[in-house]
Amino acid sequence: MLNKEPFRIAISGRSGCGNSTVSTILSERLELKLVNYTFHNIAEDRAIDFNELCEMAEVDPQWDYFVDENQVKLAMEGSSVLGSRLAIWMLKNADLKVFLTASPETRAGRIYKREGGVFEQRMVETAARDDRDHARYKKLYDINNDDYAFADLVINTDRLNQHQVAGIIEAAARAMAGVSEA
Repeated sequence: MLNKEPFRIAISGRSGCGNSTVSTILSERLELKLVNYTFHNIAEDRAIDFNELCEMAEVDPQWDYFVDENQVKLAMEGSSVLGSRLAIWMLKNADLKVFLTASPETRAGRIYKREGGVFEQRMVETAARDDRDHARYKKLYDINNDDYAFADLVINTDRLNQHQVAGIIEAAARAMAGVSEA
């Protein structure tokens, strides 16, 4: 638990960097509300194929606006952990902005482990998704998601597991909130 109220953490990174997993762990450890409603959730809720939804989002900005506006609204309701591709750009008043990185091979490997398929195909799909996302964010919000230098914390997750990454962020959050270790 953090003493500073409200305390908001924004965590971003590309697919396979661990945003969702780390955000979940961190919200549990710090007893903060988790905000992580993504295209995966929309696809599941509306019984739409995820890749099909991503293609639809390329031509219809309503999907991005819907997700992004709702995530910020939910995060602003109180102390929270917002985990999304654009969290550090969208939640401008976050107390702690974190960007997660990983090599393309690590990211594709994690996606392969989570979703199955063929590793080489996951590499191709991950690179294609990066390109699509980058172009879409630039077009919709004039955001260059390669420019995350303003983040308070940048973590390369290649050689760290999700609990180690969450631990680093937790320590930073506690330090910023003036709270000693749990």
